[in-house]
Amino acid sequence: MELNHLSSQVIKAAINIHKELGPGLLESVYHSCMVIELNYLDIGVQSEVALPIYYRGEEIHKAGFRIDLLVEDTIIVELKSVEQVKNVHKKQLLTYLRLAQKPLGLLLNFNECVLRDGIKRIINTNTKAEEFA
Repeated sequence: MELNHLSSQVIKAAINIHKELGPGLLESVYHSCMVIELNYLDIGVQSEVALPIYYRGEEIHKAGFRIDLLVEDTIIVELKSVEQVKNVHKKQLLTYLRLAQKPLGLLLNFNECVLRDGIKRIINTNTKAEEFA
């Protein structure tokens, strides 16, 4: 599936959940719902994916980070339910993208009255553009 179409499907899933449940719940609730919704849409998703950390070619931590959702082995989805998305949240997602060598990340903050206001799209410019056009 083409990258932009796939990301729009992920956003569609999040909007469906937000319309039904609304804001104000724990991140873990939205996390579980996203897995269910993406499976319902027949989109491959992995939850809590371990992301090892390497330094100078040596693995220093087997599961240094955990990716909330990895969609179709291409898009990293970081879920939040916070009052306000901060720059550190965006930087965290960009770090995940670089370490995992994935092209696109979606930061979804479900704690918004309108979910559209809580969607941030982060592009990893360190991947080869022609692979993801």
